[in-house]
Amino acid sequence: MADPYRNPLPTVDIIIQVSAGIVLIERKNPPFGWAIPGGFVDYGESVEACARRESKEETGLDVRLTDLLYVYSRPDRDPRHHTLTTVFLAEADGHPVAADDAISAGVFDSRKLPDPLAFDHAIILSDYFQYRQGVDRKRILQPHLIRP
Repeated sequence: MADPYRNPLPTVDIIIQVSAGIVLIERKNPPFGWAIPGGFVDYGESVEACARRESKEETGLDVRLTDLLYVYSRPDRDPRHHTLTTVFLAEADGHPVAADDAISAGVFDSRKLPDPLAFDHAIILSDYFQYRQGVDRKRILQPHLIRP
């Protein structure tokens, strides 16, 4: 019997900029570590609506989506299953409060990120901090475009 047809699972991640840096959450469930807030897109939900919902659920923050960084889809990016994530950039006011599947939340900058970072979030954050420093987006994303 042939394997059933399978698709990657769509997710979103939201790099939330607040006055003191970016918001990261510490995961309550495996894979453990610190992560960019995000989660799975519900059936019938747009990725934009999911980004707003996940931000609110995990950090208590109402976000303003400002840009799209990239879509990361390496099959090994999530050890549980093949996912692809649409990474949004967002702004928010206030202080994050851990909720939902986050056990803690914090605000960090590029010089002092927590360890360990879950999933491929070290790569995503590296791309993001280069983008914030004014590196051309094409230059940042080119390695992803030529990788098999």
